[in-house]
This record gives sequence, structure tokens and C-alpha cells, in this order.
Amino acid sequence: MTRTICLAVAVTALTASSANAAIIDWQAELQRCRELRASVAPLLQAGEGISAVGRSNRSVRRCIWIQRMAVRKKVPGAETW
Repeated sequence: MTRTICLAVAVTALTASSANAAIIDWQAELQRCRELRASVAPLLQAGEGISAVGRSNRSVRRCIWIQRMAVRKKVPGAETW
């Protein structure tokens, strides 16, 4: 009986933590992406393509994904890159 209760509590805790991991703070992510875009802009103006910059930098790729998802979900302040 005790073993079953412990197992149930462990499964509940794991389920709750994974559910919280999927929540995205859209405004914070969008702000971070705006700051990143400002730092990448000089590279783009110097002739580097967005694909070259995006493939070399994981955070740029994440920001592109965040922007696309935010536009799809119609999050306020979302704009396409």
C-alpha cells in the first residue's frame, strides 16, 4: 500500500514538472529576441545572410522559432523576422 502511494506521488510530481516546463513566457522571449536581433543586425548589414547567421548561432535559430510560434498564436508584440 505504501509503495503504491509513493509511486503515485512520484508520477504526479513528474507529470506536474513536465507540464510546467512547456510554459513559455512569451513577452520575455520576445524581448530577448529583439535584443538579439539588434546585435545580429550589424552582421546582416555587413553582408552575412540570415541563414548563415542562423545556422551558426543556436539562440538565433530559437528566436526565429519563437517569433514564428508567437505570430501563429497571435501573441501581442510578435512580428516576423
